[in-house]
Order: sequence, then structure tokens, then C-alpha cells
Amino acid sequence: MAKKTEKAPVAPAKKKAAPKRKVSAVPPPALAGADARVLDRLWGTVLSRADASPNESHSARLLSRGTAKVAQKFGEEAVECVIEAVAGNRTALIGESADVLYHLMVLWVDAGLRPEEVWTELMRREGMSGIAEKAARKQALPGFPTKKIP
Repeated sequence: MAKKTEKAPVAPAKKKAAPKRKVSAVPPPALAGADARVLDRLWGTVLSRADASPNESHSARLLSRGTAKVAQKFGEEAVECVIEAVAGNRTALIGESADVLYHLMVLWVDAGLRPEEVWTELMRREGMSGIAEKAARKQALPGFPTKKIP
């Protein structure tokens, strides 16, 4: 009869911490004259194309396909943005970020939202720690667990 030998317990592997990156507080402007006003112009363009022919406007084509397709397209663009960020591909990340912003605005048009509603929410959160803001949301909605990543 073979003798049983006890194995020493194996300690769980330690998780590697992500390398710390130095991030400047306010990055220098990339291009002279480039600023967030382009978002107002993009919003106006998307909104003006909502009733256009789907054969003549990409925005109209997206909107004509319904909310599920608009949301799906936004999700696809967001995933592509994440992939480029993880890959460290700065140039592609810039392009995918522009795609995300455009498709987010198409989603807003589809949902009947206006950018000012989102800006108001951002202003409400301004100066508040993200941790504190998230804790306040949990208290405001007891019994409704979040499916978001903590």
C-alpha cells in the first residue's frame, strides 16, 4: 500500500501592480485653434441630419435602423477605442475616440437627449471625488445593485 504524502500549501500568486505612468495635469494643446467647440458643431450636424435621407447621410442611416442598432454601433466603436488604448496605439486611439464621440451624439439624438443635459450632470459632479460621487449614487438607489465595474 502506497503511503500518502501531504503537499505543502501553495500560496496564491500575487497580482502584479500596473506600472505607474506619469500624467501631466494639463496637457499642452495639440493644435492651435482646436477646442471643444467642434463638439457643438458636430452636434448641430448630427441633429440636422436626423430627418435626412438615409441614402444621403450616415447619421440618418444609423438613426433609421433603430435604437438597438445605434447603441450597438456605439458599443462597437467604444470597444475599438478600448483596444487601441490597451495596445498603446496613440494615433488609432485618437481616431477611435473621434468615432466614439460621433456615435455617442447619434445615440443622444436617438434618445432625445441634448448635450446640455449631459453638461449639467458633469457640472453637478464637478469638484466631487469620483469615489464620493459613486457612493452617493448607491445611497440614492438602495436595493438596486449596479452592474458597473466598481
